[in-house]
Amino acid sequence: MNDLDPRAWRRDGVAADAELATTPFRIDRDRIAASPFFARLGGVTQVVSASGSGLLHNRLTHSLKVAQVARAIAERLGTGVDTAQLAAKLGGCDPDVAEAAALAHDLGHPPFGHLGERVLDRIARHRYGLTDGFEGNAQTFRIITTTDVRGPSAVGLDLTAAVRAAVLKYPWARRHRPSPHPSTMRIPPRGAAEPADAVGTGSSKFSAYCTELDDFEQARAPFAERIEPWQQTVEASVMDTADDIAYAIHDLQDFHRIGVLQHASVAAELGQWVDRLGELAGLDTAELAADQRQPGRSLEALRRRLHAKDGWIVDDDAFAHAVARVRSELVDDLLASPFDGSIEAERATAAFFARWTARLVDGVTLTAAPSTRSGHVTLRPAQWHEVQVLKFVHRRFVLLRPDLALHQRGQASLLSSLVDALDAWLGDREEASRLPRRLHDLVELAHGEYTALARSAPELLVGPAGEPVTGRDELYGLARGRAVVDFVASLTDKQAVTLLDALSGRAAQPWSDSFVL
Repeated sequence: MNDLDPRAWRRDGVAADAELATTPFRIDRDRIAASPFFARLGGVTQVVSASGSGLLHNRLTHSLKVAQVARAIAERLGTGVDTAQLAAKLGGCDPDVAEAAALAHDLGHPPFGHLGERVLDRIARHRYGLTDGFEGNAQTFRIITTTDVRGPSAVGLDLTAAVRAAVLKYPWARRHRPSPHPSTMRIPPRGAAEPADAVGTGSSKFSAYCTELDDFEQARAPFAERIEPWQQTVEASVMDTADDIAYAIHDLQDFHRIGVLQHASVAAELGQWVDRLGELAGLDTAELAADQRQPGRSLEALRRRLHAKDGWIVDDDAFAHAVARVRSELVDDLLASPFDGSIEAERATAAFFARWTARLVDGVTLTAAPSTRSGHVTLRPAQWHEVQVLKFVHRRFVLLRPDLALHQRGQASLLSSLVDALDAWLGDREEASRLPRRLHDLVELAHGEYTALARSAPELLVGPAGEPVTGRDELYGLARGRAVVDFVASLTDKQAVTLLDALSGRAAQPWSDSFVL
């Protein structure tokens, strides 16, 4: 890989001193691994807060496993003659790039994971008028290009175009870019459609805010003639597939270990669907939805959703085989014996993870002309259906539990209160000089960004009613909102709790080792 290759192009164009690696993409990987934003993932929720037990994945351990799987996939694609040639034609598939993107993919996750993402998006749009709101993938791109300081110019990490593009899981902005926007396609890419309950707000998932569009376009430029504007690069597709594989397996492993995933309930759901397949398939939509708690009905609803959204790959026979395999290997094998901490139980859990990871990685394939609902890298039908069933088990028997909902409502309230407290501090002129330095710097950074956009691309800065935002006070309001959101999003779960305690007068001392002002 030489410096003239556009995939290796950096925005700043210089390498920092004292890099351990000597190749561009390994330098990128090292910069990501050395970032404080990467280290903080050890304190950020994957599904529920790990509380230091070591039994549950956090965003850091999840990212490490995604990186492991992504590298394995990229190496396999590179060793096949046909797949290597196709990958090169589509823009390249370097294992270092795929691994770097996997390490970086969750940098933007806020405290309390996806719950925090939803809360901060609502606050950003409704309270501060930020039309592109908050999105964890877009926050990741903002970190690696703007708010991290490990790069030689102290603005972002100054990563190569290939790695920046590989981080773009949803390669479009919420609105405007690219044009025509993928949300207008007859069958939009996964995540590009507007939420059904928020028409007019733009894509539900996206990977760049309006403040990072220059970096977005520079990163995508080397791939302009190779893939469609709305398509992931091959390396981004590797990362995305690896994320799906790791997520589908290790969260089930976690909740088996702590006794949340119970044999009886999962066995009843899958078993009743198999035993009553004809009866359940004959129910109309209203009848099926009448009592989703009856075993088998939720799984039948999943089968129908897959038909509605993913007709390009869904197949009833493959779905039934996937249910049978998951029933055999997860329910009748792993869950049949409660996890008791014994060596035997640990070995069974590790074997389940290793066996399923190998099976799913073996099912990865590369295609020249994928569905708009898929990347170039995807799973073969058998493994694709198995991932859907595994993810269903996790959602139905972990994410939808009432006790988790109770926990999350408290976390949502905590984040809202923390934003209120920080915003009040920003508005207190007598206390402005004692703001946390990081928050002060973020306000200045965002103010400069929005002021520049008002001059160069005013169409990107519009209020909730579509009116242009150009006034000095309005621009400062946007900057203030983005800065508060950036600041809160950069905290760990514990830091968020500790900071709110301090701002609410509940802290017993003026500082804490879990938060540095």
